[in-house]
Amino acid sequence: MPELPEVETTVRDLNQEVRNRTFVDVWTDFEKMIKSPGGFAEFKKNLRGKIILSVRRRGKNILFELTDGYTLLVHQKLTGHLLYGNWVYDGKSWISPAKGDLADPMNRYIHLVLSLDNKKQIALSDLRKFAKTGLWKTVDLFETKDIKELGPEPLDPGFSFEKFREAIGAKKGKIKQVLMDQSAVVGIGNIYSDEILWASRIHPARPVQSLGRKELKAIYENSLRILAEAVKLRGTTVISNTEEYRGIGGRRGKYQEKLNVYRLNGTPCPACGRKVERVKVNQRSWHFCSKCQT
Repeated sequence: MPELPEVETTVRDLNQEVRNRTFVDVWTDFEKMIKSPGGFAEFKKNLRGKIILSVRRRGKNILFELTDGYTLLVHQKLTGHLLYGNWVYDGKSWISPAKGDLADPMNRYIHLVLSLDNKKQIALSDLRKFAKTGLWKTVDLFETKDIKELGPEPLDPGFSFEKFREAIGAKKGKIKQVLMDQSAVVGIGNIYSDEILWASRIHPARPVQSLGRKELKAIYENSLRILAEAVKLRGTTVISNTEEYRGIGGRRGKYQEKLNVYRLNGTPCPACGRKVERVKVNQRSWHFCSKCQT
């Protein structure tokens, strides 16, 4: 699933390309992804003619701020990623005439196309079709549970260690699960929680209440450092059959070259040489070094 660095990369790139553009048409072959009131018919009717004022991120949500007080939300979920370019519909699927990154096989699962006034399109490619989108009045959107209950943003300038400690300390459970709880701190998922905890030398199964101030400070500092570095490297593209993140031009991220434990089970820990372990908890894989992380 795209996490904070991947979504932030997408948002920054979209701001460069689509600000002040106008939506002129909408296509989908999967109306169930439209979660706003009125379904697809209302979504299409209200989106046409709206101008994109800016694109921003809240947690893992991409928010297009539009004219007339509307906001378009896209949550890419497990395998979704937004693309920007040109496609031609051949009656069965959307084909990119461009060669290169947009023609990558992982970019062909297009289920939503938003046409713009510059003859280009924003397309949502989503292999598993878990992504969701919708159009709301902005004041109503920020009262929905999905937005209202989100925790603080770890890359905000005002996100201090005390705010982090308060947010994490208010939760019970194992530290990896709490780090991924979007009502505690937003944007951290399976990839970066593994990497943050390895860097902090904290075992993912440690109960939050067992962590001292020094340990929490290490998690806080490594969270900020790793997330910022991953943004700089345009996110993580894990090569698999289902979870290959792409940027809006269809390109892969580069942070996978920096991974220490995530999906590296069976390989030597970069710090001590012991093999990285993998356990499955609630259908999630945890990767860690049992020697370094205590």
